Amino acid sequence: MKKNVTSSDPDETLLDGVNRSRTEPLPDQQNLVDIFNAALAAVDPYNAVFKATSVKLNQLHVLGTKYDLAAFDSIIVVGAGKATARMALAVESLLGNRIQAGLILVKDGHTAPLKIIEQVEAAHPVPNEAGIAGTRRILQMLRTADEKTLVICLISGGASALLVAPIEGVTLQDKQNATRLLLNAGATINELNAVRKHLSAVKGGRLSQAAFPAQLLTLIISDVIGDPLDVIASGPTSPDNSTFAEAWMIINKYGLQQRLPLRVAEYLQRGIAGLVTETLKLNDPGLNNTHNVIVANIRQALGAAKEKAAQLGFFTNTISDQLQGEARDAARFLAQTAHTELASMKPEERRCLLCGGETTVTVRGNGMGGRNQEFALAFALELEGSTWETADDQSVSLLSAGTDGSDGPNDAAGAIVDGKTVSRARTLGIDPRSYLDNNDSYTFFQDFDTAAGTQNHLKTGPTGTNVMDIQIVILNKSIPPHAQPD
Repeated sequence: MKKNVTSSDPDETLLDGVNRSRTEPLPDQQNLVDIFNAALAAVDPYNAVFKATSVKLNQLHVLGTKYDLAAFDSIIVVGAGKATARMALAVESLLGNRIQAGLILVKDGHTAPLKIIEQVEAAHPVPNEAGIAGTRRILQMLRTADEKTLVICLISGGASALLVAPIEGVTLQDKQNATRLLLNAGATINELNAVRKHLSAVKGGRLSQAAFPAQLLTLIISDVIGDPLDVIASGPTSPDNSTFAEAWMIINKYGLQQRLPLRVAEYLQRGIAGLVTETLKLNDPGLNNTHNVIVANIRQALGAAKEKAAQLGFFTNTISDQLQGEARDAARFLAQTAHTELASMKPEERRCLLCGGETTVTVRGNGMGGRNQEFALAFALELEGSTWETADDQSVSLLSAGTDGSDGPNDAAGAIVDGKTVSRARTLGIDPRSYLDNNDSYTFFQDFDTAAGTQNHLKTGPTGTNVMDIQIVILNKSIPPHAQPD
């Protein structure tokens, strides 16, 4: 499968499609990919910004709110996230030379052809020095802003790691180690961000505080279940509902008290004691001039996926847009749901099940993978021994992938499996269970593709967007062979 890449022409679709030639295609594999691509196109950051904003008669219109551009001496664009580059591309098209300065932080490889707004590439999910240096420059830009300045902030998933400014007394390495500990323990994005906000000079509303008294408009692509503003990117421009005490409860939950970097533990304890300032809360004056707008989320992606599936002839049911929990548990739930659906289907019926959300993986092995690859492998194992392995009159196939094109610290977005994946792997001398037990789903799909001559590993490259993960299940039931007319 060739890489899907972001278009250099903003009028083109987000992806360039996929190679339709496969050695041994899975049933409905191309349908799965086509539905996935339709979902991505619906949340293309460039299009999302243009749907939400427009410029008319020297006024910037944003979903019912107007900004008189003549009232501002300068416009500054800042931001961070995996999808921010294409958002910035749209803002440049909207405002052009009205923009006096701009700087965004993007994940390595997630850039776009910008002319005015500068891009800095940094590491994700564990922050690095490039992120710190870029964040420092953004803060310097914001501190020059006054009441005659319009600041447009672009935020998308990944900004928690990219927009990074450790509070005084905590080092980058401290934050890196704390982040790794929480990730490997299976902490949810909400839990991870609650801790990170209390170790940051920009999260938890503090970016708004730095920009005050400028007018601040934040355009957001949500990668969090339910779109809570204080959780997306750790809420740099929104009031924070979490506290130091809650951050420490999360550390306790995962038993990390003794493993946490000493400076991090001491700072959180000082916060609990009221010796350092809390994050910004509702009605804080530093948030008075801030307006947050969500321009894209998982529901839009799933809506487009449902429409595409219907065009392909599938009756489609959206199971959940808030799928979460351990990837293996979520895979079991979806496999059971698929089994129930298939049992109720009539011959020659075709159905598509859709889910969206963000699962977690508690790392117990030393393999390589990601939550979507682990989900797909666990789903395939849940099907083992079922009629899907032997029946010729029914089939199930699944695509699970990150909408950003990445799934863990590797080059895969996710994977595709069907009811025969496990039995085929065993025939080839590959034991899927041992790979799953070692959290080594990436290696499983690499080995399986090599041995089987297939391409179950989904590798899209950076898509330019990010609205969590999508699972697509296709179910087919045909007329049993023994029931076919002579």
